[in-house]
Amino acid sequence: MSTIRQEQVQQMLVREVGNLLLRELKDPRLGFVTVTGAEISRDLRHAKVFVSVMGDETARRQSLEALASATGLIRSRFGRVARLRVTPEIEFREDTGISRGARVFELLHEVEPDLKANEGSAATDA
Repeated sequence: MSTIRQEQVQQMLVREVGNLLLRELKDPRLGFVTVTGAEISRDLRHAKVFVSVMGDETARRQSLEALASATGLIRSRFGRVARLRVTPEIEFREDTGISRGARVFELLHEVEPDLKANEGSAATDA
């Protein structure tokens, strides 16, 4: 269970990292990256920032490498905005939930004609 302070810092971290990705980071390896969430430790010293990266495996790997190399810059900028006693160490992790959801959506569309055919045959049998 997180404290109110943790939740505030997490929200601020998501907002600020998103702004940095949008406005300041110009690394060519950085693809289409969206910040999806953050988790911060109780002592506010360690943070995991979850990102969704669109593209193939190479694009994902390159984007995560770009984020890892920009961690120092991101951390220092966040430290200035957050005004915490200690700026958290930031670790980027890929959030695969969106890509898994998109794959499930694709699979549902693939089986949709079969489901409609089964519903139609069930209605005529009754």
